[in-house]
Amino acid sequence: MNNTINYSWIMILGLLVFQSCGEASQQLEDKLNQLNSKANQLDSLVNKEINKVNSLDSLILKENEKLQKLDSVVNKSSSKIDSLVNNKIKSFIK
Repeated sequence: MNNTINYSWIMILGLLVFQSCGEASQQLEDKLNQLNSKANQLDSLVNKEINKVNSLDSLILKENEKLQKLDSVVNKSSSKIDSLVNNKIKSFIK
């Protein structure tokens, strides 16, 4: 009789341990799902910001090309003006 009672207590404790492990496992799974969801949201946000940076970089490159063309035009114009001025100066000197 005493063994039966001890065996019953062991069975009840075993069931309680398995049940609490199941609940802990479910809580852990819920927390991991929340963490995964937040990581996905953060990844999406980072990707959006990277896309913005890439767009800005592309815009900067285009503007840099425009500035280089403008600089070339200014240099050519400056060279022509210098040449004209030098020719005028030479003509006055003669």
